[in-house]
Amino acid sequence: MIKTIAKVGNSRGLVLDSALLQLARLKEGDQVNVEVHSGGTITITPIRPAPSREDIDLAIETTMNDYAETLAKLAK
Repeated sequence: MIKTIAKVGNSRGLVLDSALLQLARLKEGDQVNVEVHSGGTITITPIRPAPSREDIDLAIETTMNDYAETLAKLAK
């Protein structure tokens, strides 16, 4: 995808359309890490919080419940 750098106030920026933001799972207000590599490549990485212990426990419990029969067969 080709984008054009545009003037934004006294700075320059890229406009990211909604389809691109959706593909990257980003929304307005999200933080990103911007890295400039040798050769001029720029990498933009979303900063997402690590899942909480409660979220992890819930995911494990849900998986165990959803696949209890299959897991029991595999344990034999």
